[in-house]
Amino acid sequence: MKIVIAPDSFKGSLTALQVGEAVAAGVKKVLPESEVVIKPMADGGEGTLQCLVDATDGKLLQATVTNPLGQEIPASFGVLGDGVTCVIEMAAASGLYLIDTHERNPLLTTTYGFGELIRAGLDHGCRRFILGLGGSATNDGGAGMLQALGFGLFDRDGNPLAFGGGELEKLARIDTSQKDPRLDDCQFIIACDVTNPFVGPNGASHVFGPQKGATPELVRQLDANLHHFADLIETNQGISIHDLPGTGAAGGVAGALLAFLDGHLQSGIEIVLETTRLAQALEGADLVFTGEGQVDFQTAQGKTPCGVARLAKQYDIPVIVLAGSVGTGIEALYHEGVTAVMGIANKPLSLEESMTRAAELLEQTAEQVMRIYTIKGGLP
Repeated sequence: MKIVIAPDSFKGSLTALQVGEAVAAGVKKVLPESEVVIKPMADGGEGTLQCLVDATDGKLLQATVTNPLGQEIPASFGVLGDGVTCVIEMAAASGLYLIDTHERNPLLTTTYGFGELIRAGLDHGCRRFILGLGGSATNDGGAGMLQALGFGLFDRDGNPLAFGGGELEKLARIDTSQKDPRLDDCQFIIACDVTNPFVGPNGASHVFGPQKGATPELVRQLDANLHHFADLIETNQGISIHDLPGTGAAGGVAGALLAFLDGHLQSGIEIVLETTRLAQALEGADLVFTGEGQVDFQTAQGKTPCGVARLAKQYDIPVIVLAGSVGTGIEALYHEGVTAVMGIANKPLSLEESMTRAAELLEQTAEQVMRIYTIKGGLP
């Protein structure tokens, strides 16, 4: 019997690989001779870097970069097993979690460190980049990132533009002549599941600005600044990103990646499915386990268990979802290929205890699922 285990991480508790190993231990207690394939998964958000490094036998590296407020910090990035693909989570350099709540101010925060991580990947010989844009603290339209990569952004007096979304109103000229020449040989794949445009009432500033510290007045200022930036981009690059779906991701970084680096937007789970070659692993499989910490109505909106189930459904393979906790609205998952959703708690537990005992609980639940499976002679 072949069993594929393709879980997401249990945030704050276990990596996707550790989840897979715990589930595999439970399976082996019942079917020690079974073929078990572990494929760590993610949906393009937090945990994608570790997932893809683990799944491809890659390596984690560190670089010293600039945080959102201009201070030097260490940040991790990954080189996958092929040696040419670099995985970067923007939050590692430009994330909201890197600064205290009282310091959040998208007029000042910069994506320069994100650009430095891309440059570090270039220095390690990478020419294919997978970029996760979740959790940013910025609203500078990717201006800082561009500057770190050699693009010149100048004010009316010819001075380099200072950091932050508040400075974009001063931008007068974009010079691409001194950009890092290695960029021309690169492919940039952007893990992006939002559809917000660059500007406007559904754009980067209005939708995401408040969580980054912007007041209603600052939101209007930031949106006007991004509009000005988009106008100059259209003049300079010949592409209008103002209303393009997805370009508002990460405070407009996605727009800059499309306009200057020929970036390609793709669903996070699709990127992970392709990179981990899950489809090939599913060939000949009898059962699939997947899971994540919280399973609820949002899970069917492109999160890992849903993506795995949709793929397994094409092969007519039953899918068991293991969850740290189970919320409402999971019925939609049954239409996506999920056979059953199983909470792993075996009694009332505090969140702290659930997280501490996650590996143990996953192993126990997987074992019980397999005992039921073998009694019935296989799930329908």
